Amino acid sequence: MIERIIESRRKLIEGLSFPSGKKEEEGGCGVTGFVCSIPVAGKHIFEPSIQMHNRGNGKGGGIAAVGLDSEQLGVSQQILDDHYLLQIALLDTDARGEVEKNCITPFFDIAQAGVSETLEDELQIGLEVKPPDVCRYFVRVKEDVLAKFIEEPFGQGQALSLQGMDVRAAEDEFIYQNTYRLNTKFYAALGEKKAFVLSHGRNMMILKIVGYAEQVVQYYRMDDFKAHIWIAHQRYPTKGRVWHPGGAHPFIGLNEALVHNGDFANYYSVSEYLRQRNIYPLFLTDTEVSVLMFDLLNRGYRYPLEYIIEALAPTTELDFDQLPQEKQRIYRAIQSTHIHGSPDGPWFFIIARNEPSKKQFQLIGITDTSMLRPQVFALQEGEVNIGIIASEKQAIDATLQSLAGEDKRFCPIADKYWNARGGSHTDGGAFIFTLEDDHEQKRLTCTDKFGRLITTTARSENRKVESGKYPPLAGVRGVENEKWEVVRDNLAQWDTDTLIECCRIMAQKSTQNDELKAEIIEGLTLLNNRRYDTGNKKRGVVLHIIRQALHEIFNTTPLIGTGDIYHLIDWDNRHNLCEPKKDCGILVLNANGFPPEGDECDARLIVEAYKSGWKRFIVYGSKGQRFCGCGLGANTKGVRIDAYDSSGDYLASGIDGLEIYVHDNAQDQLGQIMKSGKLVVYGDVGQTFMYGAKGGEVYILGNGAGRPLINAVGRPRVVINGTCLDFLAESFMAGDPLNGGGFVILNGMEFDDEGHLKEQPTPYPGSNLFSLASGGAIYARDPHHKIVADQLNGGEFAKLTPPDWELILPYLQENERLFGISIEKDLLTVDGVAKNPEEIYRKIRAVKLAVLTEVEEED
Repeated sequence: MIERIIESRRKLIEGLSFPSGKKEEEGGCGVTGFVCSIPVAGKHIFEPSIQMHNRGNGKGGGIAAVGLDSEQLGVSQQILDDHYLLQIALLDTDARGEVEKNCITPFFDIAQAGVSETLEDELQIGLEVKPPDVCRYFVRVKEDVLAKFIEEPFGQGQALSLQGMDVRAAEDEFIYQNTYRLNTKFYAALGEKKAFVLSHGRNMMILKIVGYAEQVVQYYRMDDFKAHIWIAHQRYPTKGRVWHPGGAHPFIGLNEALVHNGDFANYYSVSEYLRQRNIYPLFLTDTEVSVLMFDLLNRGYRYPLEYIIEALAPTTELDFDQLPQEKQRIYRAIQSTHIHGSPDGPWFFIIARNEPSKKQFQLIGITDTSMLRPQVFALQEGEVNIGIIASEKQAIDATLQSLAGEDKRFCPIADKYWNARGGSHTDGGAFIFTLEDDHEQKRLTCTDKFGRLITTTARSENRKVESGKYPPLAGVRGVENEKWEVVRDNLAQWDTDTLIECCRIMAQKSTQNDELKAEIIEGLTLLNNRRYDTGNKKRGVVLHIIRQALHEIFNTTPLIGTGDIYHLIDWDNRHNLCEPKKDCGILVLNANGFPPEGDECDARLIVEAYKSGWKRFIVYGSKGQRFCGCGLGANTKGVRIDAYDSSGDYLASGIDGLEIYVHDNAQDQLGQIMKSGKLVVYGDVGQTFMYGAKGGEVYILGNGAGRPLINAVGRPRVVINGTCLDFLAESFMAGDPLNGGGFVILNGMEFDDEGHLKEQPTPYPGSNLFSLASGGAIYARDPHHKIVADQLNGGEFAKLTPPDWELILPYLQENERLFGISIEKDLLTVDGVAKNPEEIYRKIRAVKLAVLTEVEEED
């Protein structure tokens, strides 16, 4: 039947010219999406989209929605579930009659037809190109038409037909082929385009324009339209007609919509693979061939989702060897069959999908095997559940903040954030959020590629929770550590109201004098940064309460020029920047309202403030603003920046002497070409951390994503308490650490739900540790010798010597001071037994360096 379906498509591509292999400009798009257990309005895709303008350019934006509100569409739920929602973009408004005559009315029974509502004037939202009118039809294929489609012979000698095919699957195929004919006749074959199909799936829709994604929401009046799943894309496609709504993302398969960040190196090869199966890309973009490939594997080969993901993003190298034998056998067959259709190069997909036969909606994120494009996943569970995927964490936070501003069942902070490890045996480089009926409500679950459940902390309902009062306020006036420890030690037993009251009192007391203000900021910051038992309260809720208190303190700081030590500056009074009254002055910068980059961004204001004499900064209210700490120049020792909330990419890149403390997870491209200084992150870091760095002292509480410290040189000194996904210190060129060179300490630890430190399943899960390195070293905490030689490519294991331990000990001591991770109790203890450093840590050095060291020893 697969062969018959493919053969039946042959007539669709007759006379079409095949695309050339010309490579277009590489992409760096912004993609985001979320799925929620309750339907939510389109305006909540607005804020994360607008915050990723720097990943777009206004030449291509689009959205898709799945799990629509039938009442708002003016149809019954049965029609919405059973009928295909065919949406046609009219580039020529006079073409509607011709389109209907040729491609709609002869073939379909129409339950409802109409034109989508729009703004009267696109100029009022800044659009330069008028978006197309969208005709919307709820259709089913006419019975006689469908019967003829199934029975009609085709192929060589007219010997084949689709008889025996499931009737609904045959109807799906007719919809697919009819869309192909429409797009060929009214779009691909014309110099002047007249119309194309936006979407044709069940209970889903796509809209796209020449503009930004949030302008789609505005123009088509989708602000209050509700759906369970929303996805969005910023930037034009990397191939095809880039200044045209037909080329913007998302693209359709049948019941799925796909957005894509990246650029295929083998676009021509994938197109050729599809052409051999009688599938021809009409819009000539790599995003289009991505979803065509997905649809082929899904409806053609009928693969389960796991196998579809394997065909797109194959498991590789050591990861493949760690799969069960039976899975290796299946995956080997999939790779052999579909490797030429597997996208190569940097890419990340977000897919919104309806599975009508299973009565499921799905949001899927898949990353390429080398993790060359940024991706972040998040999950929040509670009275309502939501899963979110985006290019940047700040877009996730923006989504939650938007939702929480309207519905208090949402928290502005997710319960869990994480990255996918592409091509891996651990998570498969993909996560799937599935929404399905559960009695009278929707149930949301999250799994990885292999079907393993991802969930947040499951707190026991039987756990005793006492409602007490905050201890005597004398505690607030005590030593800073005592204050935070009082809250930490009692928090598990406190209810939420007690914590709120505690933080309210601390914020109120902070206005008495600057000395007390400093102590309270320190105490609340420790509560924000450290890991501890939160009882039956979710950590995200606890962090939200703590950060609200910090915001209250920062917001009530005297405006610049009117305070003593602390001075507040924001977007409205940015022009009042002046010199500090005292050398100890602290500039408190509210970044909310500043653009993410450019001459007016908050990072530029910090530069100007530094030139005016300021050396201490607190930056809060960040919404993904980039380049924090950049541009201050050389020899900036003595400058300190504390960054709160959702800081953006390129933080601390190029710094030379200053210190930056990030009091949350950090994003991508941190510390690039960093020369010297100190960077502390109280969470995880994103992709390409310290790419090309030359030095500096860095401490990371959590994990690093893909490709950290690639091409780093000189003497960077880095402590990572978690692990890294892959490609740690590839092409590391940092000399001999015992003679002033650089190194990485990799602890492979994580915190459990009660704030206790534990070992991760492996200190390093990737296949490329220290690959092609020529200098430096990695000191890995690996007491069980789980890291194997096959993970190295250019490195080798060496004995940890007393000089090595003497070298790294001061950094572990500072790590203990910053994060509370004890050297004796946590790092040098295994299964309750204290051990010596050489039993715990393994040194990995470059082979080239090893040879030179041996020669020196012989000399």
